[in-house]
Amino acid sequence: MSYDIAEVPEDGERITVADEESGELSVPETPIIPIIHGDGIGTDVGPAAQKVLDAAADATGRSIAWMRLYAGQSARDRYDENLPEETVRAIREHRVAIKGPLTTPVGSGFRSLNVALRKKLDLFANVRPTYYLDGVPSPVKDPEEMDMVTFRENTEDVYAGIEWEAGTEDAERAREFVEEEMGYEGTIHEGPVGIGVKPISEFGTKRLVREAIDYALANDRDSVTFVHKGNIMKFTEAAFRDWGYEVAEEEYGDETITEDELWDEYDGEAPEDKLVVKDRIADNMLQQLLTRTSQYDVLAMPNLNGDYLSDSAGAQIGGLGIAPGVNFGQGMALAEPVHGSAPKYAGEDKVNPTAMILSGREMLDYLGWSDAADLVRDAIEAQIESGRVTYDLERQIEGGERLATSEFAEEVVERIDDLA
Repeated sequence: MSYDIAEVPEDGERITVADEESGELSVPETPIIPIIHGDGIGTDVGPAAQKVLDAAADATGRSIAWMRLYAGQSARDRYDENLPEETVRAIREHRVAIKGPLTTPVGSGFRSLNVALRKKLDLFANVRPTYYLDGVPSPVKDPEEMDMVTFRENTEDVYAGIEWEAGTEDAERAREFVEEEMGYEGTIHEGPVGIGVKPISEFGTKRLVREAIDYALANDRDSVTFVHKGNIMKFTEAAFRDWGYEVAEEEYGDETITEDELWDEYDGEAPEDKLVVKDRIADNMLQQLLTRTSQYDVLAMPNLNGDYLSDSAGAQIGGLGIAPGVNFGQGMALAEPVHGSAPKYAGEDKVNPTAMILSGREMLDYLGWSDAADLVRDAIEAQIESGRVTYDLERQIEGGERLATSEFAEEVVERIDDLA
């Protein structure tokens, strides 16, 4: 494997796939992990996350050989393009990577660099664990009730990017096709109109649902909930729900029960060896995130619903500054924080690196390094409880002490050493 600009570290080994069918990985003691620091505040939170993840690996007798890759502004500086093919190839060949936030420039050829990277690598599941850390200021009364994992389909829905601009010939052709050939005459207003297509497939739905159910079973979760707007969109969102139930019944029938079976056969008390599979309308689910938080474990949903729901869940545990994320494909993972690039704070050594650090925690867990992953979470929580935090949290904590991004990371490293 050779690259024009990216350098492969000599002291590490490449992660390989041990089982193609399951995607199970073979992880060496010193794996090569590609990292993209990202745009804006990525230049601050990327190095901070590296320090903490290095400390957790070292504390458990391992090490990480980091491979710097470039996308966004850093790629334009080196390759004169936003998303170099060798960046994509390096992640594909090394299987597991982490990235900071990327800004998509106007007129770049991509709707979103983040979405483009997920599509090129077929990272079909965007997974966001949302859990409360003691000491984090929250806008809700009982934030500790939130312990939820959202599985968002990453490749379809309106994010497929199939649309035509109002006033163009293509938009008028689409209007004609819908109204005249498909029989929906009069359903689209006169005058300029933008038209988009929302694809949701059986293939895309079922592989996401399998991922969600497998996760729930492996992590001793109680339920998986399909979140959809099937009462309005019968052939896309309702199809997502129906295909989800098909997967549960046909492939996991011995391990799952529906919500109807829960009440009809078990009087609402699920057996310990059964996973409850249910569904909720998206707008109702937004309400239940607040009113019945503890009743939900794993949520599986189409792309747009997942975007809304995961951000809303993140607000309940203190905001996107501490919300981790990871994208899964077949035997592949790309960890990334949920927040954006916040370019006005770039280089100020000011912002909170927790979201990127906890995204790295998800990466460690994917590698099978659960002991290192637990150290990261425990150290972050202890640091926040101490009140010595970055400005975003300090201004909300009575008696808090403000730290720079780098100082926060250094103190988390010290806590890892103390906990190990």
